[in-house]
Parts: sequence; structure tokens; C-alpha cells
Amino acid sequence: MADKIMLIDGHSILNRAFYGLPGLTNSSGRHTNAVLGFLNIMLRYLEEEKPTHLLVAFDRKEPTFRHLQYKEYKGNRNPMPEELREQVPLMKQVLGSMEIPVVTQAGIEADDILGTIGVDAEKEGYEVVTVSGDRDLLQLATDHVMIRIPKTRGGKTVTEDYREKDVKELYGVTPTEFIEMKGLMGDTSDNIPGVPGIGEKTAGKIIQSYHSIENAFNHIDEIKPARAKNNLREFYDQAIMSRDLATIKTDCQLDYQFKDAKIGKLFTSEAYQIFKELELKSLFHYFEDSQKDSDRVETEVITELLQAEEIFAQAADAGRVGLGLVSKGDHVNRDSLKALSLSFEQEGSLRHAVLFCQGFLTEDWFRDRIRNLLEQNLTLCVLDYKALLHFDDWFRDYTDKIEDVSLMAYLLNPLQSDYDYEDLAREYLGRVLLSRKEVCGKKDLYDVLSPDQEQALQITAFLAEIPYETAALLRERLKEKEMENLYQEIERPLVPSLYDMEHIGISVEREALKEYGDSLTGRIRELEEEIWEQAGESFNINSPKQLGVILFEKMKMPFAKKTKTGYSTSADILDKLAPDHPIVRNVLEYRQLTKLKSTYADGLSAFIREDGKIHGIFNQKVTATGRLSSSDPNLQNIPIRMPLGRAIRKVFVPEEGYVFISADYSQIELRVLAHMANDQNLIEAYHHGEDIHAITASQVFGVPLEDVTPTLRRSATAVNFGIVYGISAFGQGQDLNITRQEA
Repeated sequence: MADKIMLIDGHSILNRAFYGLPGLTNSSGRHTNAVLGFLNIMLRYLEEEKPTHLLVAFDRKEPTFRHLQYKEYKGNRNPMPEELREQVPLMKQVLGSMEIPVVTQAGIEADDILGTIGVDAEKEGYEVVTVSGDRDLLQLATDHVMIRIPKTRGGKTVTEDYREKDVKELYGVTPTEFIEMKGLMGDTSDNIPGVPGIGEKTAGKIIQSYHSIENAFNHIDEIKPARAKNNLREFYDQAIMSRDLATIKTDCQLDYQFKDAKIGKLFTSEAYQIFKELELKSLFHYFEDSQKDSDRVETEVITELLQAEEIFAQAADAGRVGLGLVSKGDHVNRDSLKALSLSFEQEGSLRHAVLFCQGFLTEDWFRDRIRNLLEQNLTLCVLDYKALLHFDDWFRDYTDKIEDVSLMAYLLNPLQSDYDYEDLAREYLGRVLLSRKEVCGKKDLYDVLSPDQEQALQITAFLAEIPYETAALLRERLKEKEMENLYQEIERPLVPSLYDMEHIGISVEREALKEYGDSLTGRIRELEEEIWEQAGESFNINSPKQLGVILFEKMKMPFAKKTKTGYSTSADILDKLAPDHPIVRNVLEYRQLTKLKSTYADGLSAFIREDGKIHGIFNQKVTATGRLSSSDPNLQNIPIRMPLGRAIRKVFVPEEGYVFISADYSQIELRVLAHMANDQNLIEAYHHGEDIHAITASQVFGVPLEDVTPTLRRSATAVNFGIVYGISAFGQGQDLNITRQEA
């Protein structure tokens, strides 16, 4: 099999990748979309072509011989976006980690490097594949040099392949004659002027007939049309210069020997670390498992009682211990411990142990041993204090001795998407670790872990090691930012209360919920029949495509907005149509009710446990504002504005002997605003216990205070808080469904 070399035009493919993928960043905010797109393209072509050699050429910042010849060369280009610029050195670093040569040379462009190496390689008997988004490289095509140009068509990436015969078929000229064409027609992307008035079609016809600019000039009186003839006569020297600028040099004296570009092991341990840092998770499958263990820790696996007794006794002598638990993903299930991990320092070195819950090592045995640790003068470092409370709520008595490292990390950076061990290791220790997803896929660690599953053992060890390693560092950062009291006095003491909320749960009347769902079903069917009657035919109301055809083609409604998949039937468009079209009002109500049914009537039923309660999860480390969020299910977004939405709240009932209490901070943001702005009207209103929102409604809508309705007051609330949070007139108009001028 003949040697084959693949040559990649670095900036061209990186630029294409940048604009071909949405803006992606890793959790530290580093842009990665161009790097990921480049790698996807490169790996695809490596799979298809199976070359023996590979290199990537990049342009340099220094002027080239073309700039010296024509100072306006490429002078019309916009500056590279900063998000792309920062990925150029990153791309070179990634390629270096994969042991792929990156070739650059002052005074010449990447095209010249590719042209020179391509010609030399062909002479040596190599097959050559050049990958670029630039058609200039078509001049290099031969029977043994193929130019591959990735393109986007219909939202998908396709490739145009060109050998010499393909160039002839497309343009009617040879690759060498293609350069002559470029001299006549110029190139706006490179600011090569060419001859005014001669475009691609005319240039092609002239070169097909005369094969070169000089020969065409020698037959100038035969050139048609007249404008092309006259302009070629006037701009002949410019045409020659343009051809020179467009000609790729194939005889450069390079500092690199292409035979050194033989492909070795692309997916190295170094590459894995960079891919992990950049969070290019879709590419992890290319690496061998052994390469993913570059930051592994030596872990003792303990399944026997005597060994377990010994390791806990040794941990009790340490000043700080990291603890990790592996149980079922469901927080509320208290008796599902599979294993725990310990990390602590002993005689100057760090020990890591994974202890399996089996035989004499029961959940109760482990609870007792963890209690014993906390009764010593030590600090217990965990990834999630609330999970520890679900294992045994007795630990609340030792809140001051338990460090919740993910909670500290959240306070330091509430914008982060996750605070798992791998995120903390990367952010605070500069380490890139195996992730849960790599090892477990869609399964839980509980389902994957066993004494002989090396990678799952590693993850289990990290659950203790990373809290141990980061706790003191995070404490110091909190102190530097004067947030230590926030953590100690407010956030950490809140954890046991959130645990109580999850553990106790809320009672739900299952039968009432079923009746609620049945009532929704009845109304949904009524609306369905009404909509079909108004449309004059039955169709799938849940299909935006079918609904769009009915509204905008059959019923000829305004505001039609075509998309790739049909007409847009988004809420903002339907809201505009609703006042004048009963069918649209019915569609909007239909959507609301079907969402209520799927999300609440059906959705909540799935979460009711044997005790007749829903035990939701309350997340302390999710929102950027510091508010709580709720999940599995979301109990904070139970609707209130629609009567049918409010009805859902009736299925939640207090336990016997208890009542529900509704407590509210009562416009705390506006109170803070009144204080900070020293607004006497607001201050006076608060001193007299007046209703700020009702007063605003009275003033904004011009009605007496006693005539302010709940709807008007809600609108005024949106106005007041909109002002606090800097809403625009446009946003206020959208929220209140009024004109921008009114807003």
C-alpha cells in the first residue's frame, strides 16, 4: 500500500469549525467550539482516508512576500473574533499533544507550505490529500493530489472532492489554468483585484479559449464582451499581478521534512488530559482505558471487618478525614449504602480506602464508625453534607465539624454548572480526573461499582480524596472574599433544614390528583373538538408544522414566520393573533392544559411514594442568585395564575394536626431599594404599612386605590420589580402584553 499524506489548512478549517458550531465553552469559560469542530473534521477524514502521514499548516502574523508585492493584499478582512483568536494557540497545543506536526514559516502562507509539501510528496510516490475550505488550493489538484473541501448543505456537512479531472469538469480549465482565471476574476476574500468587470463565468470562457492571460492579451481584439476586452487592455498589468498573488508557491525552502509527519499514537495520555480540561466529552471514546488513569490514586479495597476496624482507627488519629458515600441516587432511601471511601494523612502520606458494605460491614456499623470519627477532634470533609444526613440525620449534631466542599465552591462561583469531584479538582487543584459519565455512562455509580472494577473504585476514592484536598483551600478563599460567615452562619446550617424538608415530604391526595387529571382531560377533548371545527378539519394540534399550515396557509393569518421545519407557532406569535382569532385562543388554552396534565396531573403521580407523600429535592447549589431550586419534582413552579392551575394546589394537604403557613419576605428588594435610594415616598409608604404594588397600580393605570384588582396589582408588581432589575420598555411590554410606548 502506497504512503499517503494528509495536509490540513489550519486556519481555514479552524475558521470553518468556529462558524459551523454554536458557541461552546468549558466550565471555566474557555471557548472550545472551533477546536471541537476542527477535531471532528480531522478525525472524520482520517477515518475515511487512513493516511500514513499527517501535518497541519498555519499562517503566521508576519507579512508575506505577497504583502510586499501588493500592500492591500488581504487588507479588507475583518479582525478575527476574540473567541476564535484565543482558540488558535489552543488548537496548536491540542495538535501537539496528539503528536501531530504543526508547520509554520515566516514570509509564506499555509497554502505555500501545503503546496510545497504536496508537490514533494507526490514526487516521492505519495498519495496526497489536502483539506481546506479555500478553493485557491484547486490549482494543486492532480491525479495523485486530491483537494477535499468541507461544505455545509441543508444543515449538514458534505465534502467536495477535486482531482484534476474534477477541476476541469467544474470550470472547464486545468488546475494550472485555474490560476489564470483567478488573475482575471480576482478574489474578494483576499482583496486580489483582478480585472474590473470580469467575473468567474467570463474569466472561465477567456481561459478556456486562450489558456493564459498573456495569450488572451495577444488576442485582445477577439475578446468578448467589449467591456471585458477594454478592461483587460487597461488592467493587463493588474491581471498579471493578481495571478502572481493567487499562485501558490510549490518550491519553498521549508524548515520541515514531511517524512517526519508519520502518524504515531494520536490519543496520548497528554491529549486525554487536554481533552478533559476542555471537556470535549464526545471524543473521550477514542482513548484507551489505561490512558484515562493518568491521575489515579492507589486505593485499598476493604471487604473484611478486621481491616475495616483498623482503617477507621487510623483515620480517627488524623486531624482531617475525607469521606465519600456510594448509595442509590435517590436521596430519601436511607438503607442503600454500597460502599464508602476514606482519605486521610498518615505518617506524611495520603491513604485512600474503599470499604464495601457487606457481611458484618452493615449500614449501621458504618454509621457508628462515622459517629466515632466525629466525636474525635477532627474535621470531616464531604462532597455533599445533605447526602450524609440522608444516611443518618444524627450527623446534624456535628454540623460545625463537617465541611461541605461543593457548597463552599458554589458560594465562590455560583455560575458554575456543577460541583462534583471532577469540577473541584479541575478548578482548584489543576487536575483532570475520570468523570462519572466516562465510567458509568447513563448508569449510577451504585450500579457499576464492584471490588474488581478499577475505574469505578477510582471514582469512589475521589469522592473522599477531593473533599480532603480542597476543604482547607476553599475555606481560605471564602475568608479572602469575606464570605466565611455566610457559609458558617447561614448556608451550612441551612442544610439540615433542607434535609428535613426532603425527608418529611408533603402529603398528596392521590384520588384528588386523579380527579384533577380527569377534569383536564375532559376540557382538553372539548378544546380539541372546537379547534378542529374552527379549522374545518382534524389535525395534530401538538404538531407545530401542521398547526402552521392551518393558521398561515389555510386561514391566511398574519405574522407568518417561515423556519426550516415550517411556520413558527411560538407563544409570542400566537399571543399577537389571539385577540382577533378564537381558534388561536383555544390553541393557547389547549397548550396550557396539556402541559398541566403532563407536568402535574400525570407527572406528580409518578413521585408519590408508599407513604402517600412526595419527597422532592431542594437544591442549594443551583441558582446564580442564591435562591433555592426544586427538582424531582419541581415543587416551586406549581401554577397559580389560571384557575385550573390554582386547582392543582388543592391536592397538597397538611398532615393531620398541622396547617400550611405561607410566609413571604414582603417586597424585600423594594425595601432595600427604598433604603439605598433614600426614596422618601417609598419609605413613608412602608412606615405606614401601605401596599406598594397597589399604589403603583393606582398610579400607573389611573384608577382609585380601592378599585385596584388582583390582575392590575400583579401587573404593577411586574413594573416594580422590573425597575429594580433593570428591565427595558420592550421587556416590560412583553411581560404585560402592552405596547412598548405604554410600557
